[in-house]
Amino acid sequence: MEIINSIIPVETYRRLRRECGLSDKTEQAATIGLKKTVHSVMVKEAAEVIGMGRLIGDGGCFCQIVDICVLPQYQGKGIGKIIMKDLTDFIQTQLPESCYISLLADGDASFLYEQFGFKDAMPQSKGMFLKR
Repeated sequence: MEIINSIIPVETYRRLRRECGLSDKTEQAATIGLKKTVHSVMVKEAAEVIGMGRLIGDGGCFCQIVDICVLPQYQGKGIGKIIMKDLTDFIQTQLPESCYISLLADGDASFLYEQFGFKDAMPQSKGMFLKR
């Protein structure tokens, strides 16, 4: 297994999102968005990228963990933990201490994130979104 810290290629990003059950992004959206990544990680097995995660934001005041996904056939093998460890190591060593890190947890993913110190923002804060 290989850990790669570089911008995720557009087609790899779109493939992983589709195969992991996340919403697809257009090629245009992915091209724009991926260039604005603060830090990213890919996990590769043999010649295939099997998981990824990204940190987006301004790199100083606010960042958000997004796109955490592992191909279904590799889930439950600790790959999500590898991705989160890479992202949180970057957060701890490269970002200002006052940088606010957030994420949205789908389903049982909150159990993974809690292992890395993330807590439910409720009742102090309520996550909201606007979908176009």
